[in-house]
Amino acid sequence: MKRLSGWDVLMLASETPNVHQHTLKIAVVDTTGFEGTATFEAFREVFRSRLPVLEPMRYQLVSTPWRLHRPIWRDDAELDLDYHLQRVRVPAPGGRRELDALIGTIASTALDRSRPLWQFYYAEGLADERVAVIGKVHHVLADGVASANLMARVMQFGPEPAPSQIQPKLPPPTTAEVLRFAARDHAARVRTLPSAIRDGVVGAYRLQRRARQRHEYSELARQFDPAPTFLNHKLAPGRTFASAALPLAEVKATSKKLGVTINDLVLTVAAGALRRLLLNHGEPADRPLTASIPTATDTSPDRIAGNALATMLVSLPVQIADPMQRLRLIRTSTRIAKEDHQLLGPTLVGRWLEFIPPTVTRTTFGWMSRREAPNQLFNLIVSNVPGPRERARIAGAVVTEFYSVGPLAAGAALNVTVWSYVDQLSVSVLADDATLTDTHEVTDAFLAAFTELRDVAGCANVPAG
Repeated sequence: MKRLSGWDVLMLASETPNVHQHTLKIAVVDTTGFEGTATFEAFREVFRSRLPVLEPMRYQLVSTPWRLHRPIWRDDAELDLDYHLQRVRVPAPGGRRELDALIGTIASTALDRSRPLWQFYYAEGLADERVAVIGKVHHVLADGVASANLMARVMQFGPEPAPSQIQPKLPPPTTAEVLRFAARDHAARVRTLPSAIRDGVVGAYRLQRRARQRHEYSELARQFDPAPTFLNHKLAPGRTFASAALPLAEVKATSKKLGVTINDLVLTVAAGALRRLLLNHGEPADRPLTASIPTATDTSPDRIAGNALATMLVSLPVQIADPMQRLRLIRTSTRIAKEDHQLLGPTLVGRWLEFIPPTVTRTTFGWMSRREAPNQLFNLIVSNVPGPRERARIAGAVVTEFYSVGPLAAGAALNVTVWSYVDQLSVSVLADDATLTDTHEVTDAFLAAFTELRDVAGCANVPAG
């Protein structure tokens, strides 16, 4: 048996019928180099051969009797591959939009909690002898970093990981075993409470003191007061997905020319795209938006389960028409957010989550998901994740594209995830199906905002590389 962390419990307890908590990883594969005939049956066998290095795929939730404690993981569950590995088809003509529509459909249904919390879809029907492998992994099992590492073990990024010993199958834990495990875990957590209280008081004092010292920036969003937009409402259960790609060499050249980080460049482009989106929908772009930026506190390539997270709130100055001025404000906003993150302590929120009863979390997030109201903290989620620099393979077949996206949050109907892979910057957008008629509006606006920034900065003639 294995314990769930505070972040794990939050991801489990915050899921409701209209706010799903799974992440998606999408690999587009050129099958011309596949060792043999590229079929669903062949992929199934490749996956089966990888199971010894995919330990979390056998994790299954076990409830604590009478809900006396948080759920725990049974780590040796049986797998029904007929459920976990699905064969689907991309509608003709098999292009990006058709694949994106299928991904949106897959994202619209929750995972079955009575089974290990993942599924992989083998999507046939893409043009040019390609297939897509779509991984759907519940956030309680793995955050973005851990699920990407799991996907890397399904594929081949560099050397093959050494197989672990497969433990002999055991019967499910008895009630007495679960209660004993829960009691030991509870006792261990209680011992950490004094240090969590001390560090929380110190972190709060540091934040308050630094906030009094800072210059006020009227152009940045105020805390706990996100602007009202058409993106912020009670979510519908259905999901839509859109993807696009930018040449990574152009992104790096622009970043270098402007003297900024790629992360600040991505957030500036996102702000420009959101400004376009708001104006196109007849909404005023007169107040900055607030983005929730998930950050990993453990980026080890060996971590394949659990959540090691923190979040930062960053102001996106969509009210500013000039891209260069937007960039200057983004740099200020991210600097403040990073400073606050360090002053509070990157892991403090996760430590405090250890002491919140799951019942409280379930009740709170259930109420939030049912409200006809915007999110009270942020307008949308934006992630920027540095991905692999070498091409992955599945049994000899090259992975040509790789996309990733996380879930939506109650009252915030947009998630923009940017993921670098070899020579491209992959942009993924998830929305609920009540917000946008065509989610590619967002990816189109993102590409246009990047072009605008390059032109204004004089980067159009700067050589990439």
